[in-house]
Amino acid sequence: MSILAVTMIWVLLLATPLFAREKTDIIVMKNGDRLTGEIKGLNAGVLYMSMEYILGTSSVQWQKVAHLESNQLFLVKTEDGSVYTGTLNATSTPGGRPMEISVTQTSGREAVIDSSQIVEMDMTSAKFFHRFNGYINTGIIYSKGNQSTQYSLGSQVTYPRERWAAAASFNSTLSASTGAAASTRNQVNFDAYRLLRWNNWFYEGLGTFLQSTEQGIDRQITFGGGVGRYLKNSDLARISVLGGFAGQNTEYQQNINSQKLASGLIAANLQFFRYNKTNGTLTATLLPALNDPGRVKFNLNTTYYTKLIGNLSWNVSIYGNWDTQPPDGLAGSDYGSSSGLSWTFGNR
Repeated sequence: MSILAVTMIWVLLLATPLFAREKTDIIVMKNGDRLTGEIKGLNAGVLYMSMEYILGTSSVQWQKVAHLESNQLFLVKTEDGSVYTGTLNATSTPGGRPMEISVTQTSGREAVIDSSQIVEMDMTSAKFFHRFNGYINTGIIYSKGNQSTQYSLGSQVTYPRERWAAAASFNSTLSASTGAAASTRNQVNFDAYRLLRWNNWFYEGLGTFLQSTEQGIDRQITFGGGVGRYLKNSDLARISVLGGFAGQNTEYQQNINSQKLASGLIAANLQFFRYNKTNGTLTATLLPALNDPGRVKFNLNTTYYTKLIGNLSWNVSIYGNWDTQPPDGLAGSDYGSSSGLSWTFGNR
């Protein structure tokens, strides 16, 4: 429970409202409408902006923007994996051609990018706490008939920089009913990656803590790393794969000796988007044991989001953990699903 408490306090502190910025950014639409406010970022073909006279964050279709300018710092990512940091200004283009964005970098150099090549923009800052993005998911079900309670809680915090990023996530589920022992599952993930000099290639390190009463796992700690590549990087989907090696130590609740595994590491991450309405994520990790031939472990987490209003969404999540050769008397799998509300914070 101490790990749960520390994680939740850490996430909630980071989720507090960020310091306000001046709302002096300018967007001009192709139909001539002019908007003044604070550009939050660009994701999945949607430009997010907040204005003093509108509650919440407004969504603007990126393809219908004719001009923009901002003195704030942004991380600008393109389809080929290039990343730039600087202020924004649109340059004039002949009729019919996509808008070009001029990024004045902190070094003073200027990069001109075709707007159709930009897949993501994240507002950043010289201030530490202005760089975080994340979300919090929660759901609960209660039944009076058998005094049954089910809850789920999840969160993620990311810290993006120009050539690297770090993230931490937490997922917890509990199911309890009268006459039965409570079933709990807690998972904490940490990962960090850095882009290589070859576009869309990166190296990444990751760590996972897992506790599962269904599988009799008291503590399972996994650390690993490897080299990966983005197979697809657009405003509709991002797909990456990672290959490397990992080590794992598992302590069980019953009178079973702890087990140490050295294994290969194969991981995949999928994100897909649909203009400001729905998006989904899927993370899968395969660990074929090297010191215990034939044994394979697999972990899966996937979430689908439907936007309700502002930063509030409805989510459906599926999780699972499998072991092809568990200790005698213990279950080889633990899986389930949950649904509830999700709130995003930071630059969305």
